[in-house]
Amino acid sequence: MPELPEVEVVRRGLERWVGGRTIAGAEVLHPRAIRRHLAGAEDFTGRLRGVRVGAPLRRGKYLWLPLEGTGQCVLAHLGMSGQLLVQPQDAPDEKHLRVRVRFADTEGTELRFVDQRTFGGLSLHATTEDGLPDVMAHIARDPLDPAFDEAAFHTALRRRRSTLKRALLDQSLISGVGNIYADEALWRSRLHYDRPTATLTRPRTAELLGNVRDVMNAALAVGGTSFDSLYVNVNGESGYFERSLDAYGREGLPCRRCAAPMRRSPWMNRSSYFCPRCQRPPRPVR
Repeated sequence: MPELPEVEVVRRGLERWVGGRTIAGAEVLHPRAIRRHLAGAEDFTGRLRGVRVGAPLRRGKYLWLPLEGTGQCVLAHLGMSGQLLVQPQDAPDEKHLRVRVRFADTEGTELRFVDQRTFGGLSLHATTEDGLPDVMAHIARDPLDPAFDEAAFHTALRRRRSTLKRALLDQSLISGVGNIYADEALWRSRLHYDRPTATLTRPRTAELLGNVRDVMNAALAVGGTSFDSLYVNVNGESGYFERSLDAYGREGLPCRRCAAPMRRSPWMNRSSYFCPRCQRPPRPVR
């Protein structure tokens, strides 16, 4: 699943190539791509026609296109394989093209939603007073948001009977962090994924947040993380942060800090990668 850096890379591309353009028309090529819009394809495309797209926005892993003057937005669910591509109008259709959006200008490009596995989709939503899609009221600010409240985050950690990685992946507590960047930030912080959140001191919380931000900014600088061809930016290019990963996917390889073999443990139907020497597991409570 794309995490904050990958979604932000897409948002920046949309801001450059789509923001401020007026929609001439849209075409739904697969009904599953708009299954969350219960009124159907004709209503979906009709609501887009003639509307100007505002500056694309993001919170955590969630990306949306404001529709100026309507009080609505298009929320993009990328899922496992969704791609938002800006392509020349005369470019051949992608095999898994699901939605096409054309614009009323002479730039010669269009927006395409491509989704091989059809887990993602586009949906129309009303926006709240602060510009969020109404279905996102429970989503917390992300660590790159200037308004993110570190003190409140630390207090919430201390109050929860949870563990660190569970907390980092809780989108109602902190948004945008997924499996990959949680493992990376925990490795940088020398913290085990199963450490109880109540044991963190304020300085350790600040250090962890700093490492979350550092790893995300480093990923942003190289276009995010791409393990296959399914995640690309709006121009169809992959990211290169996988070459810089210190923890995720490195089972059996030497820790880049102490040379101990990295380990992988099953975790909530996923995997956690960690160094058994640098990130010692918490002691059992007696």
